[in-house]
Amino acid sequence: MTDLRILLAPTTRLLGAILLTASALAPAHAADPAPKAATPAEEPSTLILSDTLHYDDVKKKSVFTGNVNMTRGLMTLTSDVLEMNEDAQGNQYGTATANKGKIVTIRQERPETFELIEGTGLRAEYDGTKSTFDLIGQAVVIRYVCGKPFDTIRGERVRYNEKTGTYEAHGGPNSAAAGGRVRSVAEPRAKSDAAIAECRKQQAAKKGR
Repeated sequence: MTDLRILLAPTTRLLGAILLTASALAPAHAADPAPKAATPAEEPSTLILSDTLHYDDVKKKSVFTGNVNMTRGLMTLTSDVLEMNEDAQGNQYGTATANKGKIVTIRQERPETFELIEGTGLRAEYDGTKSTFDLIGQAVVIRYVCGKPFDTIRGERVRYNEKTGTYEAHGGPNSAAAGGRVRSVAEPRAKSDAAIAECRKQQAAKKGR
């Protein structure tokens, strides 16, 4: 098994998650008479486990194969193959694929709101130039709150735009929804807010013991 720890450039905050963790800005010191400009917080390191790794320094290409598991902060990705490329401008691209009968899975935790975003598909792609992440083929994205599913999007392709925070779904013959269409189910905001409040209450009770 290959154990590779690498620090990826900021353009890969979402794979490449969901390939998505935005950089937080460190606050300026209030005690300074002239506040300094905020500086980006340190990027989380990325751990990739695989059975094999092939790296081409000339082509700036890495291929991880066999039981691939990537962890970056609170984001995890599992696949059979993960291919990462970098162009001359430093933009990075990633493609994760699964063997026949299996799927690519990406999970992004949001502990502050007790949420888990889980995306699955036959393939996952990240484009650093557009800051977009695509799940392709039998694509499903589910938002869990306190372990219970609340919102679900199904389609042939589901795209997440890292910059705008928006989702886009398309139907097709390989859609996860019936009839090759897009199917979206969203619970009322008040219901998810109540679930989050209940989780906070339970957590506070445990800490108070």
